[in-house]
Amino acid sequence: MPTPATFKIALVQMRCTADPADNLARAVERIAAAGRQGANLVCLPELFRTQYFCQSEDHAVFDLAEPIPGPSTEALARAAREAGVVVVGSLFERRAAGVYHNTAAIIDADGKLLGKYRKMHIPDDPLYYEKFYFTPGDLGFRAWDTACGRIGTLVCWDQWYPEAARLTALAGADVLFYPTAIGWHPDEKAEFGAGQATAWQTAQRAHAIANGVYVAAVNRVGFEKPANTTGKGIEFWGGSFVADPFGVVLAEASRTEEETLIVTVDRKHQEEVRRHWPFLRDRRIDAYGAITRRFIDDDGSA
Repeated sequence: MPTPATFKIALVQMRCTADPADNLARAVERIAAAGRQGANLVCLPELFRTQYFCQSEDHAVFDLAEPIPGPSTEALARAAREAGVVVVGSLFERRAAGVYHNTAAIIDADGKLLGKYRKMHIPDDPLYYEKFYFTPGDLGFRAWDTACGRIGTLVCWDQWYPEAARLTALAGADVLFYPTAIGWHPDEKAEFGAGQATAWQTAQRAHAIANGVYVAAVNRVGFEKPANTTGKGIEFWGGSFVADPFGVVLAEASRTEEETLIVTVDRKHQEEVRRHWPFLRDRRIDAYGAITRRFIDDDGSA
């Protein structure tokens, strides 16, 4: 089947409750609704099945993890097949006893599980204690051929790293999807909130420009303080958006409400932008060896 010149992507910005079954059911409903509105691909937020449990360290939470393929991917596959859409779903993967990942599953429009991306960059900040739960990804930066074209996905904290965006774009992705769970600490919002949200969007718009790709970031909304946590909770700031290959924000969701953004991806526009801004052509791949070092000291040593 030839790759379509245009296709529509849908970003499901949603609240997440304490009931995983409820979250999954509402996500499936939103997938169906997006399909009826003409979407060809639907992306869900990071770890959409649960509230954001990484606000504390609790061994009992590992019981929420599941294999991939497993019950959630089976439900998403049915939803994808019935709606005729590609689905990107972020899940808490149980790989083996004691080995867990923050993983995005890519499901084609016929319900086939095409593959998965395991989150590579794992944060460890107050209320974001992900290193306790997640083993860093080991599948690399990838792209998949779907019913609507070649796409790549990264996850949340990955969105700050230009290397991740570059390598996924070099794998041939036309769109970079970023399932996300990001918000404000109650004590920080008044002073730093606006700047944090602006930096988050700016970093990803820069990835779009530097790589000549569409970027789609989908966040959750609402205040969450799961029962297993002792902190003050997180107010997730929403703001899901799509930027085109020139960094123009084509659509942006609110900070507080559940929404589904539907945006058209135009490969002709991507081609035109890359012709006029040939950043991939002018890369000096012969001079980038030092990028694999942690830091370069004054004497040139690693």
